[in-house]
Amino acid sequence: MASIVGIIWMMTVSLALRNGPGVVVEGRAFFVFGDSLVDNGNNNYLATSARADSPPYGIDYPTHRPTGRFSNGLNIPDIISEKLGIEPTLPYLSPELQGEKLLVGANFASAGVGVLNDTGIQFVNIIRIGQQLEYFAEYQKRVAALIGSEKAKQLVKEALVLITIGGNDFVNNYYLVPFSMRARQYILPDYVSYVISEYKNVLKKLHSLGARRVIVTGTGPLGCVPAELAQRSQDGNCADELQQASVLFNPQLVEMLNGLNSEIGSHVFIAANTNQMHLDFITNPQAFGFVTSKVACCGQGPYNGIGLCTPLSNLCPNRDEYAFWDPFHPTERANRIIVEQILTGTTDYMHPMNLSTILVMDSKA
Repeated sequence: MASIVGIIWMMTVSLALRNGPGVVVEGRAFFVFGDSLVDNGNNNYLATSARADSPPYGIDYPTHRPTGRFSNGLNIPDIISEKLGIEPTLPYLSPELQGEKLLVGANFASAGVGVLNDTGIQFVNIIRIGQQLEYFAEYQKRVAALIGSEKAKQLVKEALVLITIGGNDFVNNYYLVPFSMRARQYILPDYVSYVISEYKNVLKKLHSLGARRVIVTGTGPLGCVPAELAQRSQDGNCADELQQASVLFNPQLVEMLNGLNSEIGSHVFIAANTNQMHLDFITNPQAFGFVTSKVACCGQGPYNGIGLCTPLSNLCPNRDEYAFWDPFHPTERANRIIVEQILTGTTDYMHPMNLSTILVMDSKA
């Protein structure tokens, strides 16, 4: 199915925007916003502890070197680009993002960020979501200087956008320490409602900046990652507190997106049920060819869930057998399963439509 999607994409959705010799846009631009699940190297350019720039990160990347991706290889945006037959986006802070490479799009994501500005404060210097949106506005000025204002607006309007935030607002904020400031301020249901209301403002700003096709991922099953099993689970089962956060957050996110689409009068925002996508292989890892969904490939302590993945960590010999690469992040193979659902999944996974349907719809528009 993915190859058919790629053919449809290349044959019917390609654009040709010209503004003088040597400046051509082929295909659809792709923009990425969010946290470490989708960061492809922006934090390498920052003085922060939220980095994946040392081995064994990147061990299965084509260069076999760390790139700033929190993965053994490719992450979700990379695989979406691969499936669609388009060049992967560069980190916005990369000095290589110049000239025609700007026309491919850009990745603004930064490990550690959340919806709220106080999420990830322990990492100090990260690109908070408001700053990511400011960079998006700056990006558009750079593209306008390259191909002209109207064509820059068209490029953004016809682009595909992916945004992944929310999990850190629980893992690296509300539940970061016992009796955190946010936990003292809000009971969990009220905190979830607050995060959702702030997320709505983020998405409205993204729409005001021209985004018209936005895939919005929910949180995964937060209590099931190896880090939380190591710290909170007594019996190897998912940690109840963080699971409750996921149970509350994800349906409210879909409801909020439905409301935004109604206000706009168009299916701008597409909900990706990444919670269920993860739960599928967490609850039945063998069905997906994994030997475990509890133990991280790279780490130390119970479930390899303590601390960071470092050159001194335990490292599994076959990453394809593990659902989790490090204490928080999926392996490339797990990411591929997730992207397949984004492309072709039923409405249980993608609401109101999957990416393949979007591509066909847009090719007829």
